[in-house]
Amino acid sequence: MTAPVFVVEEVPAGPRFVLEGPEGRHAVSVKRLTPGEAVVLTDGRGAWAEAVVAAAEGKDRLVVDVSAVSQEEEPAVRITVVQALPKGDRGEVAVETMTETGVDAIVPWQASRCITQWRGERGAKSLAKWRATARESGKQSRRVRFPEVAEALSTKQVAALLAGADLAMVLHEDRDTPSQALATAELPEKGSVVLVVGPEGGVSPEELAVFAEAGARPYRLGRSVLRTSTAGTAAAAVLLARTGRWA
Repeated sequence: MTAPVFVVEEVPAGPRFVLEGPEGRHAVSVKRLTPGEAVVLTDGRGAWAEAVVAAAEGKDRLVVDVSAVSQEEEPAVRITVVQALPKGDRGEVAVETMTETGVDAIVPWQASRCITQWRGERGAKSLAKWRATARESGKQSRRVRFPEVAEALSTKQVAALLAGADLAMVLHEDRDTPSQALATAELPEKGSVVLVVGPEGGVSPEELAVFAEAGARPYRLGRSVLRTSTAGTAAAAVLLARTGRWA
């Protein structure tokens, strides 16, 4: 089992560091870590430190000795998933599994066929939940570079994002719209891949046209139709395997 991950504002250079606050409480009172156990401290932006527990103090103070500090470089091929807003808590499910899988960025998208609407305070709360889910899932999956979760974008804004990508893709399967199998797509050796995942009702013809004008082509996964909350994870797995990050 790999060492548990805890998030810090700034990765300590050592030699001794005290983990406090919610992370310290989780380490001491929930994980019940004891002297000699290994931990990883990360800022979630690629910097991380290996450390060993020296002592647990009270209910929320973990004293550790830092042994090494490292920096995980940005991946050669950066994968961004534009996720249409699912119903209920399916959005957090999508963020959780895509984070565990290894995507680099998640962009909420207010598609025309989305039942869920992010407006005002509700939208702010929903975005905060997505970001908290990415953070906790990043820790759980032992990542040291967590996915960025952007502000929700409109279709026009998503088109601009696609136009700037090295490879722009829309996950879409429709008998009236020719599409290529995702597993056979020609991927760049480096740069950015942006993949759009539509809502339960699918990407509308108007949205497809806007994305096509931005340079995005339609791709399909296979014979089965996946829910919007799982399609991004499945597609990301295909891309990660083909870019060598799962090698």
